[in-house]
This record gives sequence, C-alpha cells and structure tokens, in this order.
Amino acid sequence: MKKIRIFTSLMIGLLLLNTTLFAQSRIKLAHLSSADLMEVMPGRDTAQKIIEDYATSLEEEIKAMYMEYQNKAESFKKNQAMMSQIVQDSKIKELQDLESRIKLFDEEAQRDLQLKQEELLKPLIDRAKVAISEVAKENNYTYVFDTSVGALLYYENSDDILALVKKKLNIK
Repeated sequence: MKKIRIFTSLMIGLLLLNTTLFAQSRIKLAHLSSADLMEVMPGRDTAQKIIEDYATSLEEEIKAMYMEYQNKAESFKKNQAMMSQIVQDSKIKELQDLESRIKLFDEEAQRDLQLKQEELLKPLIDRAKVAISEVAKENNYTYVFDTSVGALLYYENSDDILALVKKKLNIK
C-alpha cells in the first residue's frame, strides 16, 4: 500500500514536471521599440505639427496675459504715491486677480494640451497596438516586450518584430 502511494506520487510529480516543461517550450518572445515605431507611423508628423501649433498658440496667450500683468504692475509702482489707499487696494486686488487668472489659465492650458495630444495620438497608438497583436498572433509570439520604455534588460533570445509590424502597417 505504501509502495502504491509512493509510485502514485512519483507519477503525479513526473506528469506535473512534464506539463511544466511542455508549457515552457511553447513560450516565444519578441521585442520592438514603440518609440521607433511611432517615429515612422503615417500621420504622426501631421499630429505633431498640430500639437506644436496648438502649444504655441497657448504659449502666446499666456505671454500676452503676463505682459498685461507686467504693464499694470509697472503702472501701479509709478503712480502708487499719488493714489489714495482705496485706489491702491483696488489696484493690488486687480493685480492679484490677474495673477490668479494667469496661473489658472496655465494649469488649464497644460491639461488641454495633454488632452489634445491624447486625442491626436490615440488613433496612431491604437493602430500600432492592433498591428503588434496581429503580428504576434501570426508568428505565435507569447510575449512582446517594448524596449523603448526600458522594461526589458535582456532580450538576446527574442525576435525584434519592428520590421514585421512596419510591414503590417505598410510603412517602409
């Protein structure tokens, strides 16, 4: 009875070991640089130009607001001695309000710029993800690593599929 238990345990152990080795032999690794892929994606240059133009327009607006603030602050300094206390308080409040508006505009502009980037780049990223998934499935890859984010430190035994993904996207 004891021998049957040992034999059964041994057989179960061998079956588990065999299953583990079989599963490991089916793993196929690949890598690519998503940064390199995004550099050559059709439409990226157009999206990048729109983003840069949008950022420039926001920057010009904030510069204009800052110039207005500087002019009002200089005017206040020059004429402060001739102002009554109530006028001084009013001008100080006006400068503080303008300063708050500039700060709020800057924060909103940063968020708005980020949303614009996401809006314009998301379709490109989605197309790249689909192509990567299709290439991985067509070539039986279990895992595809992105080397541009530094998530992979060693990849000698994996295939770089950037060329395959470019081909899938019709990029030369």
